[in-house]
Amino acid sequence: MSVKKAIEDIKQGKIVLVYDFDDREKETDMTLCSAFVDYEKVRTLRKDAGGLLCVTTPYALAEEVGLPFLSDIFWDCSDKYPLLKDMAPTDIPYDRTKSSFGITINERRTYTGITDKDRALTIKSYAEVLFSDKPIEEKKKEMGERFRAPGHVHLLNTSDAILKNRKGHTELCTALMIMAGVTPSATICEMMGDDGGPRSKEEVMKYAEEKGVTFITGDEIIAAWNEFSEKE
Repeated sequence: MSVKKAIEDIKQGKIVLVYDFDDREKETDMTLCSAFVDYEKVRTLRKDAGGLLCVTTPYALAEEVGLPFLSDIFWDCSDKYPLLKDMAPTDIPYDRTKSSFGITINERRTYTGITDKDRALTIKSYAEVLFSDKPIEEKKKEMGERFRAPGHVHLLNTSDAILKNRKGHTELCTALMIMAGVTPSATICEMMGDDGGPRSKEEVMKYAEEKGVTFITGDEIIAAWNEFSEKE
């Protein structure tokens, strides 16, 4: 089963490819565990994927630390900035839930924040701080000390029940990390094509074969997640 192979790859810090669904985005994301990110991996995502580089956080932890959905920030500020209310993402064509986008961050030791080395530093530091065994108040303090916002790494919050009320790449890739038993944060980046759209499933599968990278689908992940959840 390809999900088992993907889980083994993730445990080893490798990149895997996740296609969502034919009736959703029809996109493939490169993903790996955020704790294993380095600048070579960021360079691969930038060059071979080319989409937006993002980092996921499980809903409960984001809530506990105080990392909001960006749409909630906009809504709360809408009295002062009414345009933000008018721009609420209520018409996403492939999704009927709110956007998973959270805030953007840079590690304070970065320079511009956008280079491969800068983004790798931000992502790896984020995983170290947020998923440490320290008490939550210490995590909050360290987050404020180690990061500034806005920045060049986009955070994504999962829905409150992973793969129940939302089945996007944020949830699919985070579920993979949880099943692999690694730090439950996925670094993801969409694979773009040269025709102005996403790289097709067929092209991605060819890339996977040529590069020796595991390719899996959303349906495979959901089936494995349902089995995993029943055991848990």
